[in-house]
Amino acid sequence: MDSTAAGRDRDDEGRARNARPRDGLGRPLPYGTDGVARQPEGVVRPPRETVAEAQRLLDEGKPFHAHEVFEDAWKSGPDAERELWRGLAQLAVGLTHAARGNLTGGPRLLRRGAGAVQAWAAGDGRPRPYGMDLGAVAGWARELADDVERGGTAVDAAARAPRLRG
Repeated sequence: MDSTAAGRDRDDEGRARNARPRDGLGRPLPYGTDGVARQPEGVVRPPRETVAEAQRLLDEGKPFHAHEVFEDAWKSGPDAERELWRGLAQLAVGLTHAARGNLTGGPRLLRRGAGAVQAWAAGDGRPRPYGMDLGAVAGWARELADDVERGGTAVDAAARAPRLRG
Protein backbone atom coordinates (compact mmCIF):
# COMPACT_ATOMS: atom_id res chain seq x y z
CA MET A 1 0.00 0.00 0.00
CA ASP A 2 1.47 3.33 -1.05
CA SER A 3 0.72 6.79 0.20
CA THR A 4 0.59 9.76 -2.18
CA ALA A 5 1.90 13.25 -1.57
CA ALA A 6 -1.65 14.24 -0.63
CA GLY A 7 -1.48 11.72 2.20
CA ARG A 8 -4.10 9.31 0.83
CA ASP A 9 -3.38 5.62 1.00
CA ARG A 10 -3.49 3.95 -2.42
CA ASP A 11 -3.45 0.32 -3.50
CA ASP A 12 -1.20 -1.00 -6.27
CA GLU A 13 -3.75 0.08 -8.90
CA GLY A 14 -3.90 3.62 -7.53
CA ARG A 15 -7.35 3.29 -5.92
CA ALA A 16 -7.86 5.00 -2.57
CA ARG A 17 -7.57 2.41 0.21
CA ASN A 18 -7.26 3.16 3.89
CA ALA A 19 -4.18 1.31 5.10
CA ARG A 20 -4.70 2.05 8.78
CA PRO A 21 -4.81 -1.03 10.95
CA ARG A 22 -8.24 -2.03 12.25
CA ASP A 23 -9.53 -3.65 15.41
CA GLY A 24 -11.85 -6.67 15.49
CA LEU A 25 -14.88 -4.43 14.96
CA GLY A 26 -13.31 -2.73 11.96
CA ARG A 27 -12.54 0.55 13.74
CA PRO A 28 -9.39 2.29 12.46
CA LEU A 29 -6.41 2.31 14.80
CA PRO A 30 -3.44 4.68 14.67
CA TYR A 31 -0.79 3.92 12.05
CA GLY A 32 1.90 1.66 13.49
CA THR A 33 -0.51 -0.08 15.87
CA ASP A 34 -0.93 -3.83 15.63
CA GLY A 35 -4.42 -4.47 14.36
CA VAL A 36 -6.45 -7.46 13.33
CA ALA A 37 -5.47 -8.96 10.00
CA ARG A 38 -7.93 -7.87 7.32
CA GLN A 39 -9.91 -10.29 5.26
CA PRO A 40 -8.57 -10.34 1.73
CA GLU A 41 -11.07 -8.85 -0.72
CA GLY A 42 -12.53 -10.66 -3.69
CA VAL A 43 -12.00 -14.21 -2.45
CA VAL A 44 -14.30 -16.68 -4.17
CA ARG A 45 -15.18 -19.48 -1.76
CA PRO A 46 -17.62 -22.35 -2.06
CA PRO A 47 -20.80 -21.42 -0.13
CA ARG A 48 -20.23 -23.87 2.73
CA GLU A 49 -16.69 -22.53 3.17
CA THR A 50 -18.11 -19.00 3.24
CA VAL A 51 -20.49 -20.00 6.03
CA ALA A 52 -17.73 -21.76 8.01
CA GLU A 53 -15.28 -18.83 7.69
CA ALA A 54 -17.93 -16.27 8.61
CA GLN A 55 -18.99 -18.36 11.63
CA ARG A 56 -15.37 -18.58 12.80
CA LEU A 57 -15.01 -14.80 12.59
CA LEU A 58 -18.33 -14.20 14.33
CA ASP A 59 -17.34 -16.57 17.14
CA GLU A 60 -14.07 -14.63 17.52
CA GLY A 61 -16.00 -11.37 17.95
CA LYS A 62 -15.06 -10.08 14.47
CA PRO A 63 -18.40 -9.39 12.78
CA PHE A 64 -16.89 -6.64 10.61
CA HIS A 65 -14.57 -9.22 9.10
CA ALA A 66 -17.41 -11.75 8.73
CA HIS A 67 -19.25 -9.07 6.77
CA GLU A 68 -16.33 -8.98 4.31
CA VAL A 69 -16.62 -12.75 3.79
CA PHE A 70 -20.36 -12.49 3.14
CA GLU A 71 -19.76 -9.53 0.82
CA ASP A 72 -17.39 -11.63 -1.29
CA ALA A 73 -20.11 -14.29 -1.64
CA TRP A 74 -22.70 -11.62 -2.48
CA LYS A 75 -20.50 -10.15 -5.21
CA SER A 76 -19.17 -13.41 -6.68
CA GLY A 77 -22.09 -15.81 -6.23
CA PRO A 78 -25.00 -16.50 -8.53
CA ASP A 79 -27.50 -13.68 -9.03
CA ALA A 80 -30.24 -15.86 -7.53
CA GLU A 81 -28.39 -15.85 -4.16
CA ARG A 82 -27.36 -12.20 -3.98
CA GLU A 83 -30.11 -11.25 -1.53
CA LEU A 84 -29.23 -14.14 0.78
CA TRP A 85 -25.57 -13.14 1.05
CA ARG A 86 -26.37 -9.44 1.20
CA GLY A 87 -28.80 -10.10 4.06
CA LEU A 88 -26.16 -12.07 5.95
CA ALA A 89 -23.67 -9.23 5.37
CA GLN A 90 -26.24 -6.78 6.78
CA LEU A 91 -26.61 -8.95 9.88
CA ALA A 92 -22.84 -8.96 10.41
CA VAL A 93 -22.70 -5.17 9.99
CA GLY A 94 -25.66 -4.81 12.33
CA LEU A 95 -23.82 -6.82 14.98
CA THR A 96 -20.72 -4.69 14.32
CA HIS A 97 -22.68 -1.50 14.95
CA ALA A 98 -24.39 -2.94 18.02
CA ALA A 99 -20.98 -3.90 19.44
CA ARG A 100 -19.63 -0.42 18.68
CA GLY A 101 -22.54 1.10 20.60
CA ASN A 102 -24.52 2.42 17.63
CA LEU A 103 -27.92 1.96 19.26
CA THR A 104 -29.89 3.18 16.24
CA GLY A 105 -28.01 1.83 13.21
CA GLY A 106 -27.26 -1.56 14.76
CA PRO A 107 -30.89 -2.54 15.36
CA ARG A 108 -31.94 -1.09 12.00
CA LEU A 109 -29.41 -3.20 10.09
CA LEU A 110 -30.20 -6.29 12.16
CA ARG A 111 -33.88 -6.01 11.28
CA ARG A 112 -33.18 -5.31 7.60
CA GLY A 113 -30.89 -8.34 7.40
CA ALA A 114 -33.43 -10.46 9.28
CA GLY A 115 -36.05 -9.63 6.68
CA ALA A 116 -33.71 -10.57 3.86
CA VAL A 117 -32.68 -13.94 5.29
CA GLN A 118 -36.20 -14.78 6.50
CA ALA A 119 -37.23 -15.00 2.85
CA TRP A 120 -34.70 -17.84 2.49
CA ALA A 121 -35.74 -19.72 5.63
CA ALA A 122 -36.84 -23.30 5.11
CA GLY A 123 -40.35 -24.23 6.00
CA ASP A 124 -41.99 -24.78 2.68
CA GLY A 125 -40.24 -28.08 2.07
CA ARG A 126 -37.05 -26.49 0.75
CA PRO A 127 -33.76 -27.60 2.29
CA ARG A 128 -31.86 -25.16 4.46
CA PRO A 129 -29.42 -23.26 2.23
CA TYR A 130 -25.92 -24.57 2.91
CA GLY A 131 -27.10 -26.02 6.21
CA MET A 132 -28.02 -22.62 7.67
CA ASP A 133 -31.05 -22.30 9.93
CA LEU A 134 -32.11 -18.93 8.57
CA GLY A 135 -35.36 -18.82 10.52
CA ALA A 136 -33.34 -19.06 13.72
CA VAL A 137 -30.81 -16.52 12.42
CA ALA A 138 -33.61 -14.05 11.62
CA GLY A 139 -35.04 -14.61 15.12
CA TRP A 140 -31.60 -14.03 16.67
CA ALA A 141 -31.26 -10.74 14.78
CA ARG A 142 -34.67 -9.43 15.83
CA GLU A 143 -34.08 -10.41 19.46
CA LEU A 144 -30.68 -8.75 19.48
CA ALA A 145 -32.13 -5.59 17.92
CA ASP A 146 -34.74 -5.46 20.68
CA ASP A 147 -32.11 -6.10 23.38
CA VAL A 148 -29.85 -3.32 22.08
CA GLU A 149 -32.70 -0.83 22.03
CA ARG A 150 -33.92 -1.87 25.51
CA GLY A 151 -30.48 -2.07 27.08
CA GLY A 152 -29.13 1.13 25.60
CA THR A 153 -25.56 -0.16 25.59
CA ALA A 154 -23.07 -1.87 23.33
CA VAL A 155 -23.05 -5.67 23.20
CA ASP A 156 -20.20 -8.17 23.28
CA ALA A 157 -19.95 -9.32 19.64
CA ALA A 158 -18.50 -12.75 20.45
CA ALA A 159 -20.99 -13.45 23.23
CA ARG A 160 -23.92 -12.44 21.02
CA ALA A 161 -22.72 -14.09 17.78
CA PRO A 162 -25.39 -16.05 15.90
CA ARG A 163 -25.26 -19.76 15.14
CA LEU A 164 -25.60 -19.91 11.37
CA ARG A 165 -26.14 -23.64 11.36
CA GLY A 166 -28.65 -24.95 13.87
